[in-house]
Amino acid sequence: MPRTREENDRIRQLAKENIRTAAVEVFIEKGYHAASIDDVAKRAGISKGLLYNYFAGKADLLKELVLNRIEEIVHVMDEAIAKPTPVEQLTYIVEHALLNVQQRPNVYRFYLHIQTHPEADETVSAYSQLLKDEMVRQSKLQIDIFKKLGAANPSLQSLHFSTALHGIMLMYATYPDNFPLLELKSEMLSSFIELGSLG
Repeated sequence: MPRTREENDRIRQLAKENIRTAAVEVFIEKGYHAASIDDVAKRAGISKGLLYNYFAGKADLLKELVLNRIEEIVHVMDEAIAKPTPVEQLTYIVEHALLNVQQRPNVYRFYLHIQTHPEADETVSAYSQLLKDEMVRQSKLQIDIFKKLGAANPSLQSLHFSTALHGIMLMYATYPDNFPLLELKSEMLSSFIELGSLG
């Protein structure tokens, strides 16, 4: 019995997800430029020809990874904004961000590397800019949360919040052994959410 269109779409999505996962692993291990499509195909357990049915090449694959990352970022902020209070919104952002880096520390480092890649590298720089532009858009939404929370300087407080959060994420991703992630999460939430500490 032939598959339905929905079944074919699902199979295609699973295949692409498998390739994306393999690509992230290979790009982390070898670096984007040193990695090859052959490397990605082998990691995904498929032929290079089959991979080309889904992606035009390595740059197309990198673009897909970045766009997928942007979708994840947008989804998290949408979920946070849907919470009824600014305290719950900030709590959701912190908890999800730290859970994400706890589950996939290498993936966090990979995208951080993309964002900080030298601008002279035109291929990576173009996709790096997409991530940076989305982060700017998300920061505006976060500033609105701090406005609702009653921060005296919402823009500065939001920047301080993001700096602290990414600092914790980077430290954990780099030195995960015996890292006090839960304690720092609690400390951060109490520092930024209590109105008395906002300035």
